[in-house]
Amino acid sequence: MRILLSNDDGAYAPGLRAMYAALRELGEPVIAAPAEEQSGVGHSITLKAPLLVETLYDDGHHIGWAIEGSPADCVKLGCQELIKPPPEIVVSGINAGANVGINVLYSGTVAAAIEGAFFGLTSFAVSLEYSRRPAFKEAAAIAVRLIGQILTLQPPAGSLFNINIPDLEQVGAPAGVRVVRQSTSRFLERFERRVDPRGRTYFWPSPELEIPGDPEDTDVAALAAGYVTITPLRFDLTAYESFQECQRWQALLEQAVPHAAE
Repeated sequence: MRILLSNDDGAYAPGLRAMYAALRELGEPVIAAPAEEQSGVGHSITLKAPLLVETLYDDGHHIGWAIEGSPADCVKLGCQELIKPPPEIVVSGINAGANVGINVLYSGTVAAAIEGAFFGLTSFAVSLEYSRRPAFKEAAAIAVRLIGQILTLQPPAGSLFNINIPDLEQVGAPAGVRVVRQSTSRFLERFERRVDPRGRTYFWPSPELEIPGDPEDTDVAALAAGYVTITPLRFDLTAYESFQECQRWQALLEQAVPHAAE
């Protein structure tokens, strides 16, 4: 099984290399990852610049490519141009820091997995809760066992899973595994206001996020309790609970916009 491996921390990140080593138990991983860190870029893509590509080697063996682009760029290029035959699944990570709650919308790690799902490939985003001494090797082993188990269950093509692992240095071993929903609570962010030597105001975002208490069935709460969390995601943003009501507005909305006569 060919596995496209990407991330947003960059092609030389220790989390990526730990995942590469662990994924060899499942198949043939090939790296298509950003040449530089792309944290927080979300699902951005490059439109007005070339995507420069550098071949990656490890002990003389070709292991993939470092690409001057976003995580989504890397998966696009990996699926369409670089990996022959094309990959069968996509794995993104391990990210240094959790991707839970609304942070999923900002995450380049999750965006790479979403891009894989666009191609109809079962895709996984994997993140490790922030730690000063991240246990990437141990986290990769956990992630690969979960990915392998999920694949045996034959999820539909294009399925997308967000996996988060607690800080193993702190908890020792996870409390278990929870399949939970994504939290939609807003993180409480703070900014430090400063003035530069020329009298101009600027702001430093605080590195600490205050995360509100969430119900137990969310990724934020379960990760905080020491569980490995798995959340199935989708990229269809249609609000189906409102769709039929909006359709009933059709006639009124038609009156608001001039349009060509039939």
